[in-house]
Amino acid sequence: MKSVLSWSSGKDAAYTLLHLLQQNLKPDLLFTTVNRDFDRVSMHGLRQKLLKEQSKKINIPLYTLPLSKDISMKDYNRVMENALMELKSQNFDTFYFGDIFLEDLKKFREEQLKKVGFQARFPIWKKNTEELSREIIQAGIKAIVVTVNAKKLDKSFVGRMYDTDFLNDLPPDVDPCGENGEFHTFVYDAPYFSSPIKFRKGEKIFRTYKPCSKEDNQSFSKKDNQGWDTGFWYIDIIPDE
Repeated sequence: MKSVLSWSSGKDAAYTLLHLLQQNLKPDLLFTTVNRDFDRVSMHGLRQKLLKEQSKKINIPLYTLPLSKDISMKDYNRVMENALMELKSQNFDTFYFGDIFLEDLKKFREEQLKKVGFQARFPIWKKNTEELSREIIQAGIKAIVVTVNAKKLDKSFVGRMYDTDFLNDLPPDVDPCGENGEFHTFVYDAPYFSSPIKFRKGEKIFRTYKPCSKEDNQSFSKKDNQGWDTGFWYIDIIPDE
């Protein structure tokens, strides 16, 4: 049977992949949800061209699932189940995730996957994020911060490299791995990349989001009781041709 890795384009997924490769458990597919309205990675705001470039550098095929920016939780579950059924028909049965400590999200993933006969696996689950953040950097995974939650971090943090200086500058209430959605990253190089991805920084953009309804609040962090009614700073990462 074959396996899939949930690939956000960021550091946690990249470190999860490194962990799997070290155990000779190379996934057969990378799986990413993309915003079909903007042709970018959901939440990260990364151009699909860069996402595809990651797949080429890693030498693992990419499966993208296009979703509307206003999709409801009900429709999300339906579309995801259809995609999983398609993969199941191709002999996939295991899904790896780079989640670390959001219990509600882990439970949700396990329940949804169980419906279609998939096993959910979490290779870096419950790792100490202070230690993990340093391990990611020391492992040679190079990333740039492409999105920050404006409630937690100001505009100056977006566009910075994910390095020890960045970690040292984080406020005390921000998780060093951004596990509560405080920030997201784009990995442009790693030990298993055939070569680094060339890019340049574009403009910084501010966007606000809110759920379609209270039922569609997709926040899985118990700490974030205000849900998705918030703003994010993005930086446009442009492929360097």
